Amino acid sequence: MTHPYEAPTVDPMRWRTGRRSENVEDVRGEGPPLGGGFPGGGFQLPGGGFPGGGRVRRGGIGGIGLILLVLGALYFGIDPTMLLQGVDGGGPVPGQVPGGEPHPIPADDEAAQFVAVVLGDTEDTWRDQFQKMGRTYRDPKLVLFSGAVESACGFAKAAVGPFYCPRDEKVYIDLAFFDELRSRFGAPGDFAEAYVIAHEVGHHVQNQLGISDRVQQQRARLDEADGNALSVMLELQADCLAGAWAHNAQEARQILEQGDVEEGLAAATAVGDDRLQRQAGRYITPESFTHGTSEQRAGWFRRGLKSGNLSDCDTSSGARP
Repeated sequence: MTHPYEAPTVDPMRWRTGRRSENVEDVRGEGPPLGGGFPGGGFQLPGGGFPGGGRVRRGGIGGIGLILLVLGALYFGIDPTMLLQGVDGGGPVPGQVPGGEPHPIPADDEAAQFVAVVLGDTEDTWRDQFQKMGRTYRDPKLVLFSGAVESACGFAKAAVGPFYCPRDEKVYIDLAFFDELRSRFGAPGDFAEAYVIAHEVGHHVQNQLGISDRVQQQRARLDEADGNALSVMLELQADCLAGAWAHNAQEARQILEQGDVEEGLAAATAVGDDRLQRQAGRYITPESFTHGTSEQRAGWFRRGLKSGNLSDCDTSSGARP
C-alpha cells in the first residue's frame, strides 16, 4: 500500500499530445521589483486567508498556497505581511502586468508547456460542462511569473503560492512552487501539479457561478471562526471541482496513467491545514483552518473524481466526501 504522503514511481500523465491553451501569459522576468508593494496590510482573502486573520474583502485572492505562506513564515520567524501586501479595494487595472508584456512560452520549456496543456484541458472540460447547464464558460488567463507579480488584486510575492484573482479572472503561478510541492511537501508528479492548476481554475468556476460572491456576503455577517468555516467550504469545493475536471477529462480524452490519482491525492493531503500546522511546529487549531484538513481535502478531491458532477461538490450541504 502506498504511504499517503509518498507518490509511487509511475508513468507520467498523458499530456504531451494535448492542446495548448492560448490563454497563458508568460511574464517571468518582467515582474515588479521584489522590494515594492502597495501600502497597507496583508490581503484579506476569499476562500483562504491567514489563520487567525480578519474578515475577507470582496475581490481578494483565493488559492492553494496561501496557508503555506503564513505557516512557513511563522516557522522561519518571518513577518507574513512582508511576503504578501495589497490594498483594500485597490489594485492595478485588470490585465495590467507592470514591467513588461507577456511573451510566448518557449517551445523547449517543458514545465510551461505542461501548464498550457493542463489549462487547455480545463477549458475543454468546463466549456462542455457549462454548455450542459445552458451557460457560457469564460476561459481564465493563467500568468506565469517569477519572484513577484502585480495582479488586479494587488502585489504578491512568490511565497504566497499559486492563487486566483477574481478581479481580473486570472490564475497566477510561479513554477518554483512545484519544486516546493515535490521536495518540501512530499507530493511529486505531474498530476500533483495538474491538481494545483485545476484547484485554482475551480475558484474561477466558483466565481463564474456566483458562489464566491455569495460566500463573501455571508462572511461579512459572521465572526472570525464562522467565517473561516465558510472559507474551508469554498476551498474544499475547489478541490472537488479539480476532481470533477479529472473525471470528465479522463472520460473524454483519457489523460490519466497508472498512479496519477495517487499523485493528486498526495498533493491534496500535503496541503491540509492540520498537516501544515503540525509541520510548522504549531498546535493544531481547527478554528483557524481556512482550507480543510488533509483528510477533507483528499476526500473531496476523490468525491469529484469519482462522480464528475458539480452537484456532488456542494460542500455547504453538510455532506461528507
